[in-house]
Amino acid sequence: MRDAYHEELDGLSDKLVEMTRLVRSAMARASTALLDADLRLAEEVISADEHVNKIETDIEETVFDLMARQQPVASDLRTLITSLRMAGDLERMGDLAVHLAKTARRRHPESAIPPELHATVLEMGQIAERMIAKAGSVIASQDVQMGLELDADDDQMDRLHRRLFDTMLSPKWKHGVEPAVDISLAGRYFERFADHAVHVAEDVVYLVTGQHPEDIGDIAD
Repeated sequence: MRDAYHEELDGLSDKLVEMTRLVRSAMARASTALLDADLRLAEEVISADEHVNKIETDIEETVFDLMARQQPVASDLRTLITSLRMAGDLERMGDLAVHLAKTARRRHPESAIPPELHATVLEMGQIAERMIAKAGSVIASQDVQMGLELDADDDQMDRLHRRLFDTMLSPKWKHGVEPAVDISLAGRYFERFADHAVHVAEDVVYLVTGQHPEDIGDIAD
């Protein structure tokens, strides 16, 4: 019975890693759809989100079932609680990729991103992909140090987010209000995606150490 219980606990980690893989793919395709006005990719992102939602539901059902049957304590309880939180963050990351894809679909056949912002948005998409890949590695390896590193990636995303607004508020901006609204929203989606990746990593840090990142600082110090 206990072996089966721990197999189910380990299975939660596997499902979370699978969610990170799916969300990374969604972000990659959504970013390309946004920049290249690729309607096919946008539709793929939107339809594939159902799979992410299903895994989140499976995780929730497993967690509630294990809590009811096993009454876990200590580290096992932390595993269940953090798994629930991480699944929620990952599901919302999938939703943010969908929002980007819908922006691309709405602006099709034009690109939602004007040429002077292509490089910035491309870099935001690359950082988002890197962060979710790193979050997946943190879940699989329970590497606390790697988990603490995502804050630096998030700072870089925040700088790019501010750069978007600097460009749109410049007197040289010539694309009008509607594109500015779309770009503002897209920037927010990227920024929130990064925030959720940080939350996932922080949950792993808490799972392994029993402490929040702000309470332990950089363990390499």
